[in-house]
Amino acid sequence: MKILFTIGGYPIHLFGLTISLGILAGYYVMSREVKRKGLDAEKTSNLALYVVLAAIIGARVLYIIAFNPAYYLENPLHIFMIQQGGISIQGALVAGVLFAYWYVKRHQMPFWKTADAFAPAIILGQAIGRVGCDVFGVPMEGNWFWGVQVSGQMLHPAQIYEAMLNFLLFFLLWQKRKQTNYDGQLFILYMAGFSANRMIVEFFRTNPQVFGPISIVHLFSLIMIVVTLMVGKWLQKKENMEEKLQTSGGNAAMAMPAIEWKVAGVVLTAMVLSVVFYYFIHSL
Repeated sequence: MKILFTIGGYPIHLFGLTISLGILAGYYVMSREVKRKGLDAEKTSNLALYVVLAAIIGARVLYIIAFNPAYYLENPLHIFMIQQGGISIQGALVAGVLFAYWYVKRHQMPFWKTADAFAPAIILGQAIGRVGCDVFGVPMEGNWFWGVQVSGQMLHPAQIYEAMLNFLLFFLLWQKRKQTNYDGQLFILYMAGFSANRMIVEFFRTNPQVFGPISIVHLFSLIMIVVTLMVGKWLQKKENMEEKLQTSGGNAAMAMPAIEWKVAGVVLTAMVLSVVFYYFIHSL
């Protein structure tokens, strides 16, 4: 992992810095949505902290199981050396959702309403955090200007591909957050949207392949898309749409949301700054 500087002999890694910034930005967005939805601020803040920890554990466990189990069986102490890399975002999502479900049920919180409040925050945090990732893409067939030189090879900047897609998904969710048709819809869109983003980026990365260009990550992502869309269909059927439309004043929930240009400007600025920062860091 790329070290930016040291403090008291402790290295500060690029990935650690961007993940920290992503968590802070996500927490700010989550706090705003929690307040808007009238959820318990203290319980949701505690949930956010615990979910981050659960996600880190889940990300590490799935990586070990799916990508290199033999190595970690021979070197069990290396399981805990997460600073050396080796995490799976799919594992983080599964572990985070499972823990969140247990937590909200125990504390009698509305699960799907809470999940909707977290959805934009999660993808924003992922977008910012991914900028500092040091897992590059596959070699380019040509020396395209946006490629990154690593060990004498021109590689696809897979990190920045995913970050840009995640920023766009954040904006989509932010636009949709006041126009949902049922509790849980925003979270379903997040899970399906991020999994689709991951499938796209995976064509530019190297992971264990199942057949042809299809990797194990493609399969994980496809499963998550199918499962989340099925859950979304179930939630939509469960929701009494007619009663909800009457209480919300007609078909307002179905209207096309107006573009929030201020937020669009902020997201575009964040994307530009992320690209500039990414290429500056990797030019050093």
